[in-house]
Amino acid sequence: MSSENPQDLLKLAVEVATEAAQLIVERRRGTITVADTKSTATDIVTAVDRESEELIRARILQARPDDSFQGEEGHDVNGSSGVRWVVDPIDGTVNYLYDIPTYAVSIAVEDDGRTVAGVVVDAPKGEVFTATLGGGAFLDGRPIQVSGCTDLGKALVGTGFGYDATRRQVQAEVVQQLITRVRDIRRIGVGAIDLCYVGCGRLDAVYERGLNPWDYGAGALIAAEAGATVGGLNGAPVSPEMSIAATPGVFGALHDVLAATDPLRS
Repeated sequence: MSSENPQDLLKLAVEVATEAAQLIVERRRGTITVADTKSTATDIVTAVDRESEELIRARILQARPDDSFQGEEGHDVNGSSGVRWVVDPIDGTVNYLYDIPTYAVSIAVEDDGRTVAGVVVDAPKGEVFTATLGGGAFLDGRPIQVSGCTDLGKALVGTGFGYDATRRQVQAEVVQQLITRVRDIRRIGVGAIDLCYVGCGRLDAVYERGLNPWDYGAGALIAAEAGATVGGLNGAPVSPEMSIAATPGVFGALHDVLAATDPLRS
């Protein structure tokens, strides 16, 4: 890796994410409409998604013009420094559209391909989750750690669903197999917050197929630095194919249920 200081990168990420969170909360006081769709007619983009991403990109590249930038809404920038910013300007856009007060700004910072800093700001609540590689995870500046859950049967598990109907059918079958083996299942609608909730013990585990790097980049680091085991299936890393984060005592059992129900067959 380069000589970049993760704490310096995190400081900028927090400043920019906080500003973007304030922007989207302010814009939500007005009328929100769908500006476009992506993978399906229900996979939406609002004008505020784009405005938030434009703000984040401008602030970051003004401070660090040689860095790369990847945002959910496009307009990526290829830099020369080896540092890349991976951004979700509003994670939970459907919640945002319906004025459900759980949605977030997520910024992960990669140095030569490895995530070294991350921030997730729960915009309506004002909660700020942060982490640096090897430096621990924090909520509003206070250290956090995963729950002590060691029994899948007592685990509160989060998940999410894709926008494609065929994928949802498979995901529903997985839930049907899992629901009787856990305490309960939660569907919050914000992948980055799900991961942070594992980190601070509000969930014992989370899994989802179809998350993208801007969804899990910061949250996966926060969960891992808080003590979670984070990965995909059969030793693979977190990826759009599968993202799992859980207390160390629950990860193996959850993984085995997910592998047995074959969530990758769609």
